[in-house]
Amino acid sequence: MKKLLLVLGVCGFIYACGSNSSTENKSSDAAENKTPAATENPSNDPNRGIGKFTKVDVGATLDATMAEAGNKVYDVKCASCHKLSEEKLVGPGWKDVTKRRTAEWIMNFATNTDEMLSKDPEAMAQLEICLVRMPNQGLTDDDARHIYEFMRKNDGVK
Repeated sequence: MKKLLLVLGVCGFIYACGSNSSTENKSSDAAENKTPAATENPSNDPNRGIGKFTKVDVGATLDATMAEAGNKVYDVKCASCHKLSEEKLVGPGWKDVTKRRTAEWIMNFATNTDEMLSKDPEAMAQLEICLVRMPNQGLTDDDARHIYEFMRKNDGVK
């Protein structure tokens, strides 16, 4: 019980610290974004979820620089709730997630968390299992792409 309270307290702290309300910062990130993304499309597609990412170019081999940047984001914003194994902590484990979900779905979930949890059937099913709503971490498009590459590394892509 103490462990559960500690984990919930840490998640609450991360939620409070992870929110980024600076619209100026978000708009400048979007203007400088080099991650392949199409225009906003709010309709739900089971393969890509709900959000702006409709086509993400993923190479056959790992981009080590992006994966390292993703590791840093994971350490700060994700590790307190997600393990790199199959084991559930607060949220689901990340092992083989890139084999189960498309890059577009993962990146839309990471950057459009609230809408995905409210409208995407797959995200809603995960919420029923985990029972804790993932907080919006205020990730940039580049952060999401880097985390996806880190997930690929975790899944054994070389």
